[in-house]
Amino acid sequence: MSAERPAPRRIVLVRHAETVDNAARVWQGHKDTPLSERGRAQVQAAAPHLAAYEPAVVVSSDLQRAASTAEAIAGLTGLPVRLDARLREVHVGQWQGMHADDVRERYPEVVAALDRGEDAPRGVTGETRADVAVRAGAALREVADALEPGRTAVVVAHGVSARVAASDLVGLDQDVSDAVFRGLDNCHWIELVEVAKSFSAVTRWRISGWNLGPWTV
Repeated sequence: MSAERPAPRRIVLVRHAETVDNAARVWQGHKDTPLSERGRAQVQAAAPHLAAYEPAVVVSSDLQRAASTAEAIAGLTGLPVRLDARLREVHVGQWQGMHADDVRERYPEVVAALDRGEDAPRGVTGETRADVAVRAGAALREVADALEPGRTAVVVAHGVSARVAASDLVGLDQDVSDAVFRGLDNCHWIELVEVAKSFSAVTRWRISGWNLGPWTV
């Protein structure tokens, strides 16, 4: 008889709650924006669901919109929050602080390139999706590598950084991910589980849930 499989490891990758700039349709990037009143309510609704995963560790982007979301979750678990700047959102260069309508009007060529699926630098002088995948992917793999069997990590990041890091961890091509998966809603999450196929002892990380939230789990 084969040995019993160890309990799977799990990573819950959360997008921060709504900010005042999210509500105003302003590009943030690395702009350090506080949560809106609606965002604070989203955290209060989501935190008990995320704490119920019984995480062994809580890691967050160091931008306050992510860190304050993580602190609300960690406050229900008794865990500290470990900050990692590599989980920050994509840097949007010249678009930072601009309204979405102004960006579309003033930068039509860059917007058109992104609409075609090209990985152009955001805001001309900002990062590409590939840039974010390198740094955020490395941060997420470090969390995964340090996680003990059967344990869960909660990681709080941003819309782009969360999606590209998850895709990097499971080995999914970023262009395919961008074409297939919708963006994460505020205070929703991706569930990643390390599992093996029924005939194999080799495990790999897989996506078991996308855009989960307190209203969908």
